Amino acid sequence: MKINNFLELSDFKKVIINNEKIELDETLLARVDESFQFLKEFSKNKVIYGVNTGFGPMAQFKISDEDTHQLQYNLIRSHSSGIGNPLPADEAKACMLARLNTLSLGKSGVHHSVVNLLKELINRDITPLIFEHGGVGASGDLVQLAHLALVLIGEGEVFYKGEKQSTKDVFEIENLQPIQVEIREGLALMNGTSVMSGIGVVNAHKANQLTDISIKLSCAINEIVQAYDDHLSEVLNGTKLHEGQQKIAQKMRAHLSDSKLIRKRADHLYTHFEEQEKVFKEKVQEYYSLRCVPQILGPVLDTLEYTEKVLENEINSANDNPIINVEDQHVYHGGNFHGDYISLEMDKLKIVVTKLTMLAERQLNYLLNSKINEILPPFVNLGKLGFNFGMQGVQFTATSTTAESQMLSNPMYVHSIPNNNDNQDIVSMGTNAAVICRKVIENAFEVLTIEAITIVQAIEYLGFQDKISSATKELYEEIRKIIPAFSDDMVMYPYLEEVKKYLKAM
Repeated sequence: MKINNFLELSDFKKVIINNEKIELDETLLARVDESFQFLKEFSKNKVIYGVNTGFGPMAQFKISDEDTHQLQYNLIRSHSSGIGNPLPADEAKACMLARLNTLSLGKSGVHHSVVNLLKELINRDITPLIFEHGGVGASGDLVQLAHLALVLIGEGEVFYKGEKQSTKDVFEIENLQPIQVEIREGLALMNGTSVMSGIGVVNAHKANQLTDISIKLSCAINEIVQAYDDHLSEVLNGTKLHEGQQKIAQKMRAHLSDSKLIRKRADHLYTHFEEQEKVFKEKVQEYYSLRCVPQILGPVLDTLEYTEKVLENEINSANDNPIINVEDQHVYHGGNFHGDYISLEMDKLKIVVTKLTMLAERQLNYLLNSKINEILPPFVNLGKLGFNFGMQGVQFTATSTTAESQMLSNPMYVHSIPNNNDNQDIVSMGTNAAVICRKVIENAFEVLTIEAITIVQAIEYLGFQDKISSATKELYEEIRKIIPAFSDDMVMYPYLEEVKKYLKAM
């Protein structure tokens, strides 16, 4: 894949998920070189932040010409101060691609060796050790990006062929040369939102998967209870002017198009009224977790689509400071490194993913509670009632996991704490927001895993294998390859992990 200008989220998927190699277009390299040469000349005899000044609250200190290069190394080393869990390889790779892209805009004045080395690291699956904890997301992801910069100067540690190794050793093995600081490579690498954005891109991809899975499971449970089809109709959902709701309903109609279980209300309740009993045996309307799926997942889809738009805007923006503008021969000082856009979107995304998880938990509870579904044994127990337990044990896991996501859905966006001698007096906490969002997404996969197994067991009990839609049948058969129909109690956690892996690979 050749990179020149605008990167779409689908391009990230090609590189991060499909391991497609990248190339740098000649016009991109020319743009980077032009920006570098301009800054080199423009910065002579001028005060330029981060070139010949200190950083942050120490920007009032002038740096002598002979110390400017060492200043950049000092910045990188001093801020390589993260702690906690390392970022997963896919997120670290996404961060590198996001940083490469913004530096390639020609607004940062870096030497072309920076983007070339980033390209090589991405193509060779060498990912930097970047910690979850460290940045406040205001002057960019300073701490996390310092760990990326540390690798580019040949120091720190990387993940290589599945193992954590010293950067120096891996560079020797791969015959790679670290960058040499020319003007402001340290600050240019560190000032930006590329870590929160990189994690955000991966989060958005997984949230898309979750939405699709939730639609599939919601369709299946409607089949299990032989729901009426009018709550999914184009007419009904068209009277609500939200695109997300209409899209979800359309996807559900497509999924259920060949189901033999979904019923038409006109065939059952709109005829022979006088012959109906005074108390209807069958429900006139299903529980909300079954018939309000378009109204619940619609906002999830709308939010996700807007989050993707914000992410694309951010990764294609100059989120540096100062901004180098070759066109009008000027250097602008400002705050494009501030991460509020991403922070807010990560909070919004985790809220809707939590709601999706809550929907799954309620659907699960409906299936497990025989008193409300009136068609299945308690806990979808295919064994001997009172002696066997069915899905009773795993419900505790789903409930507690959903509760954790509800707690984690409190916003990070409004938890600004001033720091840096109050220079950074209001911050975004964007990377924190992205990391917490990732946890909520992981929780959702776990709850949907439990719901999926329960649905398959319910289909088994009812003998609906030949009546469900072809799309549900495919899901049923794939899960049955992992976990057989069971009536005797068995240890569940290995099956949960395998079904979760299957869902994440869908």
